[in-house]
Amino acid sequence: MRETLALSTHIVRRNWTVYKKDLIANISPTVADPALIMVSLGFGLGGYLTNVEGMSYMHYLAPGLTIATSLFTSFFESSYGFFVRMTYENVFKAMLTTPIGAREVVLGEMLWVGLKGAVMSIGVTIVLAIFGMMINPWLIPLLGIVGFLVALPCGAMGLLSTALVRNINQFQTVYSFLIAPLYFLSGIFFPISEMSAPVKFIADCFPLIHGVRLAQSVFWNRDIASTFLVHGGILVVQSLVFCGFAYRQIRKKLVQ
Repeated sequence: MRETLALSTHIVRRNWTVYKKDLIANISPTVADPALIMVSLGFGLGGYLTNVEGMSYMHYLAPGLTIATSLFTSFFESSYGFFVRMTYENVFKAMLTTPIGAREVVLGEMLWVGLKGAVMSIGVTIVLAIFGMMINPWLIPLLGIVGFLVALPCGAMGLLSTALVRNINQFQTVYSFLIAPLYFLSGIFFPISEMSAPVKFIADCFPLIHGVRLAQSVFWNRDIASTFLVHGGILVVQSLVFCGFAYRQIRKKLVQ
């Protein structure tokens, strides 16, 4: 296991080396998208919604947008990014001629998307905290943990998509019918209690809603320990299940 972990870190370093070459271009959408939503919805719609669960609409939006960053970062990295590295660049074919195997590839990619999700979540949280969207800024490191916990299962969903699609254009279908509904129906834009029971049940089966609840508890400084115990535990279980299933499927692609 120690050797597997050591080999996997080489993949993390490789991805970071490539990523940092266009660092500003790579991170700008991650920061710009939440900022634009905060401006358009927070200032615009927020003028009409003055009391959402006892706070302004801008304060309600902030935690969910932070964790949505982890969703998009991890999913697109492990779907489009992984597909390009596997199909067009043949990066993994080269890796598999070394002591690195399919297990190390998947573990390395999961570590990479987990770390990206954590760092991006912290970055967005810092910006929002500067503008007074967070009650206790000393809790910012906890958002890194939440981002990591969300990125793992969401990244696994991206890997599973990579294993199932036949060409890169089919990721648009996955985004339209899976990722977009998760984004809009996970309590980011309005309280989950307003949804119908079937929708709430389906949303609870996926990771984003649990990450949103964790982020809300940290941003609003409410019941942090108990929320981590429940929803953090659910995210750990989902990570194990989704990552295990994704590994079995993507391994067939890597070794064929």
